[in-house]
Amino acid sequence: MQGLSDIKTVKKILSKYGFTFSKAMGQNFLCDPFVCPQMAEMSDISEGWAAIEIGPGIGVLTAELAKRADKVIAIELDTRLKPVLEETLAEFDNVEVIFADCMKIDLHSLINDKLKGKKVAVCANLPYYITSPIIMMLLEQRLPIQSITAMVQKEAGERICAKVGTRQSGAVTVAVDHYSKADILFDVGRECFIPSPNVDSCVIRLEIRENPQYDIKDEKLFFSIVKSGFSQRRKVISNSLLAGAGIGKESLLRAISNAGLKPNDRIEALDMQSLCTLSNEILKERNYENK
Repeated sequence: MQGLSDIKTVKKILSKYGFTFSKAMGQNFLCDPFVCPQMAEMSDISEGWAAIEIGPGIGVLTAELAKRADKVIAIELDTRLKPVLEETLAEFDNVEVIFADCMKIDLHSLINDKLKGKKVAVCANLPYYITSPIIMMLLEQRLPIQSITAMVQKEAGERICAKVGTRQSGAVTVAVDHYSKADILFDVGRECFIPSPNVDSCVIRLEIRENPQYDIKDEKLFFSIVKSGFSQRRKVISNSLLAGAGIGKESLLRAISNAGLKPNDRIEALDMQSLCTLSNEILKERNYENK
């Protein structure tokens, strides 16, 4: 359907079906003629590929993905958009819209049942309020996907793609870096959405790593330490890591020393290698305590 990037057209379609925006769902639909084509193009989705989109809105990005991919699965929470999407995507026979909560759907089964034999990538304009949970869900499930290209709040994108060991990094930064290589592709102004949000956005791309870049002996312990440290990031690691490490203070101090670190270091200053080494040293101390 032509004109989906035109605000007047969008408003006319939504009015036709009595649709009103939901703040609770964080609905801000893209309505810019350049952003969606650029986003779809930079996702590298093409012939032989399948795309999973989360939150298609009125289908502007969906249409661009459908022009490039063999198959597009769009997962939408708001069932009120069903008649809207039936109209806006009527010309595409390679699009399937599934009305479900992306946080609850079995994506492994979905990919295996509907997209088997194709390279798969996620491309989506994510709701601001649930950006990090969605990204972490996609990464932690170790889905057979090649990449995630996502529109996110600019501040969130900068945090997600920050270098581990800088002040801007956080627990999500560490997790994203563990599972993928993250980059900011381009910025998107608030005027590109309807209704316009109060903040600007950016498009990020996470290239999924085939193999971990660092040797982490116990991922569960590693992320427990990271979560504990960043939840108290103003404290020094000899204090902030106690809860996540699950060992005594003396053992923690020994692990910190063996990792080549200092008790008064702060977790935000540790790079990925230092975090991994520290996690492995804490694991040794924990195993020793449990003997």
